[in-house]
Amino acid sequence: MRTLQTSLAGVLQIEPAVYGDHRGFFAETFREDAWRDIGIDMAFVQDNHSRSRRGTLRGMHFQTSPGQAKLIRCARGAIFDVVVDLRRGSPTFGRWEGFVLDDESMRQLFVPIGFAHGFCVTSEVADVVYKCSSYYDAETESGIAYDDPAIGIEWPLGVEPIVSERDATAPRLADVADTLPFS
Repeated sequence: MRTLQTSLAGVLQIEPAVYGDHRGFFAETFREDAWRDIGIDMAFVQDNHSRSRRGTLRGMHFQTSPGQAKLIRCARGAIFDVVVDLRRGSPTFGRWEGFVLDDESMRQLFVPIGFAHGFCVTSEVADVVYKCSSYYDAETESGIAYDDPAIGIEWPLGVEPIVSERDATAPRLADVADTLPFS
């Protein structure tokens, strides 16, 4: 496995070793000691799996307390995965970075606590699986607008995205910045 550079401190893109032959492939998608060696030293307590069709946009989501780190991969299809820095004291506060995750490269993305996360589906269908460092809690779930012009995420869709009501009405970062618990 190797890690690839990102522009946001703490965010890691991980490329696992994939062993292929005439039968298909094999890859370790999580190995605690190897992930700890690259700086991901935490217990994951919940796994999630979503399936979405082309044009679906999910995000930008985060948990406020105790926060939630995620280890994300696209097991089927392809997505454009985005993180936004919500750490108020960070020199990259409000900045976003996007990554292509797909079932060919098998790259993964580690998103630490203090970042909003979302993705859009660029293939016909995509299965996204991710590990979480804390349990989902409806009381602490939050989000910011996926189309906040101050952030300026460039989603590669070319059509109006398919979004949930919650995502369509999420507040802009400027409207919640003073209440963010991340520093």
